[in-house]
Amino acid sequence: MKLQQLRCIYQIVQSDFNISKASEALHTSQPGVSKQIKLLEDEIGIKIFQRNGKRLIGLTEPGEIVLGSVKSILQESKNIKYISDEYTKKDHGTFTIATTHTQARYKLPKVVEEFVKKYPNINLNIHQGNPSQVTEQIIKGEADVGIATESIGLNENIYTIPCYQWNRCIVMPIDHPLTKITHITLEDLASYPMITYDYAFTGSTIVSEVFKNANIEPNIMLTAIDADVIKTYVSLNMGIGLIAEMAYDSSKDHQMISRDVSHLFPLSTTYIGIRHDTFLRKFISDFIHMFIPQTSEKDLKKILNKRRLKI
Repeated sequence: MKLQQLRCIYQIVQSDFNISKASEALHTSQPGVSKQIKLLEDEIGIKIFQRNGKRLIGLTEPGEIVLGSVKSILQESKNIKYISDEYTKKDHGTFTIATTHTQARYKLPKVVEEFVKKYPNINLNIHQGNPSQVTEQIIKGEADVGIATESIGLNENIYTIPCYQWNRCIVMPIDHPLTKITHITLEDLASYPMITYDYAFTGSTIVSEVFKNANIEPNIMLTAIDADVIKTYVSLNMGIGLIAEMAYDSSKDHQMISRDVSHLFPLSTTYIGIRHDTFLRKFISDFIHMFIPQTSEKDLKKILNKRRLKI
C-alpha cells in the first residue's frame, strides 16, 4: 500500500469519480491512476469503487469506510510534514485564511499587518467566500483557518473558537425620513426598499428569520455580497442598507448616516474554525492570538489542546 494510491482514491472522489480530472489534479496519466487503484483493490481484496463498464460511478459500502481512513492517513502525512517544517523552517511556510469579505475588509487588516511584521517570510493567502464556502475550504484542507459567522460554527468537523459578537445597523442618505425616527421598528424598515447581504453571506439567515417570525415581509430590492457594494447603492438613493455595524465608518461614509438596529436582531458571533486533526504551526496559533487578543496565550493553548482531544 502506497500513499500515492491513497491520493488517487481521494482525488477521484473529489473529482466526482472522473479519472481524467483526477489524473490532471495528480499530475499523472489516466492509465497510471487506474493502475494504482487496481493494484490497491487487488492487495486489500475488496472493490473500493462501483463501476459501470470502465466508468467509476461511486463508492462501494466498504469503499465508504476506506475513504474515511484514507482522509485520516493523508492528513496525518501532511501533519508529519508540518511538524518537520516547524523545526527546520520555523519562520517560513504558507498560511491560507478562508474568510468572508466583511472580515477581510474590516477586521483582518490590522491583524494581518501585525502578523506580517512578525513573520515576514510567511506566504499569506486570503481566500474570500461565503460562510459555506469558508467551511468547505477548511474541511477539504484548502485553508488552514477559516473566519466567518453562522454556518462555520455549526459544522461538527470543525473546531471553532468564538472571537467576538456583533450586530447590525442601517445606513441611509442623510435626508432620509428614517433619520427622524428615534426608535426604529421592523415595520419602519419594511416600509422602504432595502439593500442587504445575499442570503449566503454575513448573518442574513438570522435577519430573514426575524422578519419571518414577525410576519413582516421586507422590501428587499437588491442583495450584494459585501457592504461596500451595499453602501454604493445606498449613496445612489436606491434604498436603505442593512449591514454589519463594523462596516460603517463615519469618517469615510460621508454621503450617508447610520442608525443602530441591534434591538431588532439577535447578536451574531464570528468564529475562527480549524480542523480537529491538523497540526498547527506556531505562526498559526500566534495569528489566532492576534485575532482574539482578549484570550491569553495560556488559555488559547488550553483551547487548542482540547481540539486535538476531539479527534
